[in-house]
Amino acid sequence: MKQPGHDAIARQADEHLVTHRVELPKKVVEHPFRQVAKRLSIALFLLIATALIVYADHEGYNDNSDGSVDFLDALYYATVTLSTTGYGDITPVSDSARLTNILVVTPLRVLFLIVLVGTTLEVLTERTREEWRLNRWRSTLRDHTVVIGFGTKGRSAIQTVCATGLKKEQVVVVDPSAKAIEAASSEGYVGVVGDATRSEVLKRAEVHKARQIIIATQRDDTAVLVTLTARQLNRAAKIVAAVREEENAPLLKQSGADAVITSASAAGRLLGLSVLSPAAGMVMEDLIQQGSGLDMTERPVIKAEVGRTPRETDDLVVSVVRGHRVLGYDDPAIGTLQLTDRLITIVRVSPGSQVAPDTRPLPE
Repeated sequence: MKQPGHDAIARQADEHLVTHRVELPKKVVEHPFRQVAKRLSIALFLLIATALIVYADHEGYNDNSDGSVDFLDALYYATVTLSTTGYGDITPVSDSARLTNILVVTPLRVLFLIVLVGTTLEVLTERTREEWRLNRWRSTLRDHTVVIGFGTKGRSAIQTVCATGLKKEQVVVVDPSAKAIEAASSEGYVGVVGDATRSEVLKRAEVHKARQIIIATQRDDTAVLVTLTARQLNRAAKIVAAVREEENAPLLKQSGADAVITSASAAGRLLGLSVLSPAAGMVMEDLIQQGSGLDMTERPVIKAEVGRTPRETDDLVVSVVRGHRVLGYDDPAIGTLQLTDRLITIVRVSPGSQVAPDTRPLPE
């Protein structure tokens, strides 16, 4: 694919009909149906308990229709009493029945109303509470990371950036699959269901306020359209995109991506390196897994390092970033380090627990 064809664009246009919404991370609560069922069970228990209490002292009650009170009449009296309807056709006449109404039936009536009214109020206020949370989230969100696609690549990218200290609250996931967004929400990320090629979907993810955007879609043509849309909404954000085919990488860069990773080629190179040198393959695998063993990091040059060569620093320097150039540690153009330089170094992040490849057996 040199550029997205008419069929791909038409397919993307058809997908515009998919609804989109923002889904904030859910708190650990019971399922709504389970909550309602539990409250209805409590209300039914209170109703039956009241009916049994009335029936146990049915001789102390008077029915205007026939004078006697059976269990059905007791159930009827409990229903109209707990619901505060109170027709008055069945009334307590004895002192014991009236005392029971004061001490038992009235508290049960209050508890019954609390259960039913509480359920109603919770249902009515749930939408308002969600809207308030959503508005508050939008007003406080700044310099966050937007990840387009919550597949294998998207999940791995999120795990990597979070391993460097990024909070989950600063990650917004966009995916057309409701199940994928539900999974992201359950892990603590804000999710937006919708087609990321549409500007209104990216606006819901607050892309225009994002610091960095990771595009990990399943198709290369989709990645191109998403990159174009994201770059149009945010000129300053750093956009990193993944493509399957290496020939599509230049098209992604022309669309506005700052860096393009060819997933198929990268995996193939790692496979080839592992064949040639299993140890080297294990080291590379460890380097790309942030948060354990050996990590590759970028940091500024400190004052004590100014005037030194990369070999004279305490860290293992791989490259030096000077301006817009990335120079190898042995490049003569480096000379000595400057205060404006940045160093790409290899550091051990878990000195206490050895998880580097040197503790793992090499394959035979």
